[in-house]
Amino acid sequence: MHQPLYKDLVTGEYRLPWTRFHALKDYYGMVKVLEDFPSVHQTFNLVPSMLVQIHDYAEGVADDPFLYCAVKPAEELTEAEREFVLRYFFQANPDHLIYRYPRYGELLNVWKACGANPQAGRKHFSVQDLRDLQVLSQVAWFDEEFQAHDEAVMGLIAKGRDYSLHDQALMARKEREILGHVIPVYKDFAARGQIEIATTPFYHPILPLICDSNIAGVSHPGVTLPTRFQYPQDALVQLKRAREFMASQFGRAPAGLWPSEGSVSDEALALAAEAGFEWAASDNGVLARTIHQDGGPEVTYRSYLWQQNGRELRMIFRDHFLSDQVGFVYSRMGAEEAAWHFLDRIRENTRPMLERGADVLVPIILDGENAWEYYDHNGRPFLRELYRRISESQDLAALTVSEALQLDQPRTLHHIHPGSWINANFDIWIGAEEDNIAWEYLLGARRKFDEIAPTVSVAQRELAYEELLIAEGSDWNWWYGHEHISENRIEFDELYRQHLSNVYSSLGLAVPEELSQPILKSGVPNFNQPPSHPIHPVIDGEVTSYFEWAGAGRFQLDHRSGSMHSNEPRIRDVYYGADGDDLYLRLDFDEGFQFDLLELRTEQKTVSLLDNPSVQIAKKRITEIRVPFATLGASSERPSRFQLSIANQTVPPEGWFDLAIPA
Repeated sequence: MHQPLYKDLVTGEYRLPWTRFHALKDYYGMVKVLEDFPSVHQTFNLVPSMLVQIHDYAEGVADDPFLYCAVKPAEELTEAEREFVLRYFFQANPDHLIYRYPRYGELLNVWKACGANPQAGRKHFSVQDLRDLQVLSQVAWFDEEFQAHDEAVMGLIAKGRDYSLHDQALMARKEREILGHVIPVYKDFAARGQIEIATTPFYHPILPLICDSNIAGVSHPGVTLPTRFQYPQDALVQLKRAREFMASQFGRAPAGLWPSEGSVSDEALALAAEAGFEWAASDNGVLARTIHQDGGPEVTYRSYLWQQNGRELRMIFRDHFLSDQVGFVYSRMGAEEAAWHFLDRIRENTRPMLERGADVLVPIILDGENAWEYYDHNGRPFLRELYRRISESQDLAALTVSEALQLDQPRTLHHIHPGSWINANFDIWIGAEEDNIAWEYLLGARRKFDEIAPTVSVAQRELAYEELLIAEGSDWNWWYGHEHISENRIEFDELYRQHLSNVYSSLGLAVPEELSQPILKSGVPNFNQPPSHPIHPVIDGEVTSYFEWAGAGRFQLDHRSGSMHSNEPRIRDVYYGADGDDLYLRLDFDEGFQFDLLELRTEQKTVSLLDNPSVQIAKKRITEIRVPFATLGASSERPSRFQLSIANQTVPPEGWFDLAIPA
């Protein structure tokens, strides 16, 4: 699990609440559920910068404006604070976190009726409405363990509406109590030996790019790169600090490393070994490109020993498909069906090897927090059913990584392909215009630090270097470029530039003017990013999560037409992707954009997407569409090429979208 450092070290303020929310909802219960399944052992990867923030919250010293506005009496909220509450307190999964609580859903409907406009919303939300929103926007994130077993929390949920100041104060106390249980529960289960705790470089940097940003050109030849960033000494600091911090928190240094986003290179692995790590993990896409063969079960379901220049590190490579089934697919299935399907696929994949009498190691590694908001009751019914079946099975054992490595004879690797878990390259974090600008700004601050640091006090030097290490984290560039969307992209951009600005101010220097301007670009040319993996969005017309359309293709339209600027509403982006049965489309448009013609054209036929009983379509904040491939006459043997006709516009204006259909 990881979160970037949302804290501004100079002001002490937390700019976004996501560490707190996920610590409330996910981190405690994911371990606690194992109490009923003592034979199930697991490895949890904890990022140090996330734990630092959880500690702040548990101690009550986090300066978080989101929390401040949640606990302040509704009667005392200023006009600006009321707008803040309305703007941010509906940022949650509608189906599983908002509409699960009828009053919260009722308030969301009022917010939608106001056009999601804070100024308009102020007129429609009474003091009682605001207090109910304050309480429910927090309780909705409370861990399932507390929702099911804590009498005070159960009472808040049962009351449902018309909360009092007493209720609001109770919510605040229970929130801090839950946060205070997070780190101790990991210590407890690690001491029992039921879990292994691994870690990641301190501020979650993409290690290979910190070592040498030009390595991105090896995994993606021809990619446009910024000026070379080459600070392996920073990478080593991030690794050593992580290991030392985890030892201070849990009584022993971790053996295992999940390099941020599974990103590896020979140089990064050498530094990890130097720092004292004994094993590391990545994705089987990286393994496939390393050994130049398909990354199927025969090569994925085993361990490896990376050796180079006298250094070595044990390695495993995650089953990308099965890990993504848990992350993206099983939330749409019942708990029993999903657990059965998962274990059935493992048994089917391993049968040939087991018939030869071999033991098999199946690495499943996935995002520790974001998947669960799509599941019923935060994924706990699925996890309990899965753990029960594993506990009762005769042919399966759930082990920590270190336990599994003791049982497996590794195959030697003398080289690793540089890449991450996403397409075995680094394109998410470098290569796009916004990404490269961010790297140029980071390099400028790093060089200025080297120049000025010897002339300032120790305190100034330490603060400036800490801000540099934070700015090296991966999350800022996750949101730059064309690949990902977020309602908080602007805040991520601001926070990244603030960390860099703090480098200069800490050194007593004027902050460069460019750091006061957004890196995010409002105007972009037509851009077509092809799909990277199957998607399974919920067709509800809402952006229900950062990751719902992760992996989809994205086409951005260029509306620039000379020197004139048009205020006419327009379509901005088209997303497209598929699973084995359906084509999925998403249209993002300006407020007020209307269309009465929406057709999909293939080389064989034209299909109307409006008023078509075989097509599922939802238009709210966005338009989401599901089209069965059977309707198009397409299949995995006959991939689809298509265009869209929207109002009087053809997308793409020239050529076609090409879509390989997953088998």
